[in-house]
Amino acid sequence: MIFLRCVLPFLSETAGGCRAGGVFLDYINKKERERDHMDFDAAKAAGFKGDRNLQFALAAGCRHTLCAAADGTVRAAGDNRCCQCDVSGWRNIVAVAAGNVHTAPNTGNAHSVGLVSDGTVVAAGWNRHGQCDVGGWRGIVAVAAGWRRTVGLKADGTVTAVGRNEEGECDVDDWRGIVAIAAGDWHTVGLKADGTAVAAGNN
Repeated sequence: MIFLRCVLPFLSETAGGCRAGGVFLDYINKKERERDHMDFDAAKAAGFKGDRNLQFALAAGCRHTLCAAADGTVRAAGDNRCCQCDVSGWRNIVAVAAGNVHTAPNTGNAHSVGLVSDGTVVAAGWNRHGQCDVGGWRGIVAVAAGWRRTVGLKADGTVTAVGRNEEGECDVDDWRGIVAIAAGDWHTVGLKADGTAVAAGNN
């Protein structure tokens, strides 16, 4: 929900003149409205008394959970052996991502990523491969976290990535017209405004 609100202005700009893009946007808008209604009703049923516009973002790693609250702070619970839950100082966060943990001797080593409202990114946790080195990122509208890797979608439709790249999973510099991203253990995927997809990494 937060991701869609961040990226929709970009979608309108890049895909608004394209019939396929327009259909895609109509679908996204419809689903967002339905989900907002569903989320609010569920919260109301649970005893929540608040504004329908109050938003939350969630992410779950192998052994930790992140919640970005409406006030821009983040809460975390779970395994904190690599300090992936040390997010209490984060502010103005609009989206979160939790790094995957591959089945390997390092199981439990993970990282957390937060998208700040000004388009910058913060990260905490395991950083052996530089997956938390996002301090210089600007103009980001969405984030994804994979195993030892962080991916960011920029407002101009390009993508940036840091971290482990032994299978080429961070080779996304030439991607254009991207509107959504996802990160697996060994590969990275991007959705383009025309409805096609691109991928990089282990195949």
